[in-house]
Amino acid sequence: MSDYAPPTDPLDILHHDHEIVVVNKPAGLLSVPGKGEHLADCLITRLQDAFPTALLVHRLDRDTSGVMIFALTPHAQRHLGLQFEKRQAKKSYVARVLGLLSPKTGVVDLPLTVDWPNRPLQKVCHETGRAAWTEWRVLRQGENESRVRLSPKTGRSHQLRVHMLSLGHPILGDPLYASGAARDYPRLMLHSEELRLRHPDGGAGVKFRAKAPF
Repeated sequence: MSDYAPPTDPLDILHHDHEIVVVNKPAGLLSVPGKGEHLADCLITRLQDAFPTALLVHRLDRDTSGVMIFALTPHAQRHLGLQFEKRQAKKSYVARVLGLLSPKTGVVDLPLTVDWPNRPLQKVCHETGRAAWTEWRVLRQGENESRVRLSPKTGRSHQLRVHMLSLGHPILGDPLYASGAARDYPRLMLHSEELRLRHPDGGAGVKFRAKAPF
């Protein structure tokens, strides 16, 4: 992590109102500060320069890009936090994975836990793992790669990355779980494309999208 060199692009604000702000997070930027001064630069501190009351609701991995929602009031943080906790928030990702994924749709239902000797890696573990569930659908296929839509029903750390690896199709550009030529990409090919939830003011359904940059 000492080679942390986050992008310096200006914030890409997708939506903001009196309760929430929605951002398109760039790949390579931490959601929250890491341990140590060199990992202090992150999305939430940048966001708080523009929206001083911004509060964390959920996270995306450093190497993942896409839609992230922040609360602007304690009420919104509680309201949104409960939706994530109760799995009511619907998340949809786009990824490019190694190989030709078959069948074209399916579900990975494999429990995950931290791989302690190799932290921050996660691993499948049927004894101590926490339930983790991901739906996948192939969007198109090229030469030895597949573009897939991933819909996680749980929010475990590195869930999509480990679940794709478990199928034998690691996400391209993954510095932790891909190997060989599959790692040789400018970034992790994983993007949070769409987030659907209820607005904390009134509970109406809202949807936020950001197109994948790859």
